[in-house]
Amino acid sequence: MISLTLRFAKGAALVVTLGLVASCGLPRSGPNKSEIYSGSVMEQGDAFVLIVDDRINRIAAVTPALGFSAGFANAAVLGSDTISAGDVLGLTIWENVDDGLLVPQGQNATVLEEVQVDGSGFIFVPYAGRVKAAGNSPEAIRRIISEKLSEQTPDPQVQVRRLAGDGATVSIVGAVGAQGVYPIERPTRTLTAMLAAAGGVAIQPEIAQVTVVRGGHTGSIWFQDLYDHPGHDIALRANDRIIVKQDTRSFTALGATGTQDQVTFESQTLSAIEAIAQVGGLQSTLADPTGVFVFRNEPEEIARQLLGRNDITGTQRVIYVLDLTKPNGMFMARDFAIRDEDTVYVTEAPFTQFNKSIAAATGSLSAVNGLSTATGN
Repeated sequence: MISLTLRFAKGAALVVTLGLVASCGLPRSGPNKSEIYSGSVMEQGDAFVLIVDDRINRIAAVTPALGFSAGFANAAVLGSDTISAGDVLGLTIWENVDDGLLVPQGQNATVLEEVQVDGSGFIFVPYAGRVKAAGNSPEAIRRIISEKLSEQTPDPQVQVRRLAGDGATVSIVGAVGAQGVYPIERPTRTLTAMLAAAGGVAIQPEIAQVTVVRGGHTGSIWFQDLYDHPGHDIALRANDRIIVKQDTRSFTALGATGTQDQVTFESQTLSAIEAIAQVGGLQSTLADPTGVFVFRNEPEEIARQLLGRNDITGTQRVIYVLDLTKPNGMFMARDFAIRDEDTVYVTEAPFTQFNKSIAAATGSLSAVNGLSTATGN
């Protein structure tokens, strides 16, 4: 009889302890499914909770679009012999008279070395005056100088050479093999050729972005797209700035995943399945595969399409629900695109909380029994 009473007392104590444990709260990694659903606008929250299906995937699958504007794409390739401001020219002038304008006595030619094109694009040639050089080829400059000198000396012969100069150059910085200032020459007149001259990109090609700054205009492209779509291989212009950097997009993983961390993208596009894989997958002893959530702020245009409503204004909080146990659950997660600043959260299975309650209760009862034994009760 005493034994039965003792068992009843222990059972009652377990029930009381479980109730106390449940009321006090157990350690956990975040909210459970019911708490997340309570944040819906249908209940007491301000977020829209959406079950992911094919329609949701089509609307929400927005990826960053990179590309060059028409101003970049339509620029013609710079001629390899086109002179630019800052270039240095070499001139040789022959005259057919003994007492010429420029040729010293006893010689048949004079050499003007290192004639630099000024910032306005002109050079100065004695007796010919200021000559427009920028935008012209050496042959065109030769003709201009010959015409001007022929007014003062009979049938002058002129040779124009382009020497090494700092006129038609671009600067390359960032994640490349060799940063620096490079001249635009015949082999390096396009973006891919210039990047190759700089040693190529020094980061994973899948996450490399190339930005070109030209005056007040800026254009960016994925590095891989330069090779997949040759039309993006734009012609370069003098003073272009080329910047190569790593993709800065990231998402946050929380809950019952292998790692809880802020994670950078490893490719141009990232699905929910790939994001979960990047953080070590679901913890098999903790995770609830029916409770994979993606938290995101959606712009007004996308939110209206998702909800089928025209009265939506401003950015909206949206919670996407992925149930990996459904027949097509894995396919839905594979097709769901993760975006920059998303939060991927995996809830704990109810069984995990039950185990925690039992463990906490068992520990509490053990402590009570130990105290009873010590006091002789």
